[in-house]
Amino acid sequence: MIDPERSLLVGICFPRGDRGEAVDSLAELEQLAESAGAEVAGKSFQELKEIHSATLVGRGKAHEIRDSATDDIDLVIFDAELSPVQQRNLEDLLEAKVLDRTGLILDIFAQRARTKEGQIQVELAQLKYLQTRLTGHGVALSRLGGGIGTRGPGETKLEMDRRRIRRRISTLNEQLKVVRETRKLHRSRRQSVPLPTIALVGYTNSGKSTLLNHLTDASVNAEDRLFATLDPTTRRLGLPDGQRALLTDTVGFIRRLPHSLVEAFKATFEEVLEADILIHVVDFSHENWVEQARAVDNVLKEMGASDKPVIRAFNKTDVIDPAGILYPGGQGKSSDDDVYISAKTGFGIERLLWAISRRLKENMRRVRIHLPFSAGNLIHEIYERGWVLDREDGAEQVILDANIEKPLADKLEKMGYVE
Repeated sequence: MIDPERSLLVGICFPRGDRGEAVDSLAELEQLAESAGAEVAGKSFQELKEIHSATLVGRGKAHEIRDSATDDIDLVIFDAELSPVQQRNLEDLLEAKVLDRTGLILDIFAQRARTKEGQIQVELAQLKYLQTRLTGHGVALSRLGGGIGTRGPGETKLEMDRRRIRRRISTLNEQLKVVRETRKLHRSRRQSVPLPTIALVGYTNSGKSTLLNHLTDASVNAEDRLFATLDPTTRRLGLPDGQRALLTDTVGFIRRLPHSLVEAFKATFEEVLEADILIHVVDFSHENWVEQARAVDNVLKEMGASDKPVIRAFNKTDVIDPAGILYPGGQGKSSDDDVYISAKTGFGIERLLWAISRRLKENMRRVRIHLPFSAGNLIHEIYERGWVLDREDGAEQVILDANIEKPLADKLEKMGYVE
């Protein structure tokens, strides 16, 4: 078994930055490092008066960081995004391997991707990251020496030159096009028997997978660690009023999620864009849940999904004072679309299901439908997918006055059955 890399973490408070937020981000970096398999041997926090183009922190601060490190530090991880030049200069000054926040997150994604699609997406993001870090003198990233920052689907390609990396990126983009077409095909098949779709979104480790398992008796991985789930999972969901839906678990978000990952995971995020409703799962037990929720909202906005109907599920209420549920974090009373739950114990799950039912009803359409008796499958589907308010049986057809889900109403209208 390989010993974990001993790591020194460096937090950065930029000029005119929020020190409290920088401290919180450093604590999160520690979780990320441990999630990647590192042993955190120390932490350093640097408040910068100015940003240095060569080393980010300046040579003096770099020497302070080096002096604070013990002799057996393998890796120094900066809670910032380093330019290739800054990374190389810091490695020379610190005499250790240097990684930034983006490289660390990429490493975690590389370890966790299980499906072919996830591996393609991670490798694509890795190579785009590596592309800018080639020295141009025939030396790629051999200086990294293996370990964190060099693992995953792309690890055998670290010695590529720029031209070969560009070619590989082109190939991966073509493969992702095939993935998107396959997803589109699967989605069209689902839409042929229309069920409303619901996507679970939220900050990493907020409990989305645990909630999916509780709601649908699924058995997806639900470990208590960052980015335990990368590959989307879809299951059928039964609702208390008889409606049914499809529920999808998605990759967790994080503050400063690398743009390259947002780009690479567009194929996965399509599940969010196509959903009728989003359930934003919030880790209500986390002291910075407000900032985490805001980070999720920002990513949704970047994806173009900010206009989706959202139910906020404040999770992990089993580990907080129940009195705090009325006024979460001093944010005022909750709205009708705020539900307080524990995916672990089942508290509030019934209320969440009814909230979903209510929002789905808002996605209903009242139509008058003329169907031949030979279309028994469609008649059955209408009863399954909505509420029949009135029925007239004629000699050759049945006329239904019904409230049904909009996707089904649109389908029947295209078939010429809607009056």
